[in-house]
Amino acid sequence: MNKTVKILLEVVLGLIIVGGAWLFISSIQKPVRFNDEVASRSKVGIQRLKDIRTLQEAFKSVNGRFSPTVDSLKLFYEQGQMDIVMQIGSNDDSLAVVNTEAIKKANRRLKGDQLTAKLQEAYEKGMKVVFSTVTKIPVKDTLFTRRADFCIDSLKYIPFSGGMEVEMESTIKKVSGVQVPLFEARMPYKALLKGMDNQLRINLDADRKAQNKYEGLQVGSITAPNNNAGNWE
Repeated sequence: MNKTVKILLEVVLGLIIVGGAWLFISSIQKPVRFNDEVASRSKVGIQRLKDIRTLQEAFKSVNGRFSPTVDSLKLFYEQGQMDIVMQIGSNDDSLAVVNTEAIKKANRRLKGDQLTAKLQEAYEKGMKVVFSTVTKIPVKDTLFTRRADFCIDSLKYIPFSGGMEVEMESTIKKVSGVQVPLFEARMPYKALLKGMDNQLRINLDADRKAQNKYEGLQVGSITAPNNNAGNWE
């Protein structure tokens, strides 16, 4: 074997070794990178589901039920109002408590708004009293006011899915003889992980299914009350 052929063989062998090492390392890193991207995308999806939960709970406080669609939540956010309770005075102020009890005793026949009006009148005259008032405030002026990244128009869409919508349902179910409003919102991995390694995503779904877990992110449940918890919590 001449020197030139020997050198060529050594170069080819070296390339084969380097290529094999690269493929081996790549095969190890592939699921690691996949899991990192799953965690990154899930963080965005979880925040969106938390926002849906916040709006759903506000919607229920006003309507006595949960919304069946994200569109109606959007309308509630843009046009709805919520009752905000404001307390005047403090129960730790003994003089305010004494004055309040005196006014209530003198107007024992008055209830609700009429009694509140009497206490309000006394407060405006400079008397120390304790009472609460209910004020209606637009939902959009109450929720997410400190969230610069909040966008109501994005709420219905699953992040990274190319425009696929969040799956949501609501119902009222009898639990222990009591009618209980329930809702759930879902982001299947098939949508949230769109564009990622499909086989690894299929494996993830299969693993979740084997553990009797939903194959994606979910908040709330329409089958049983769970205090509107997310399956990541």
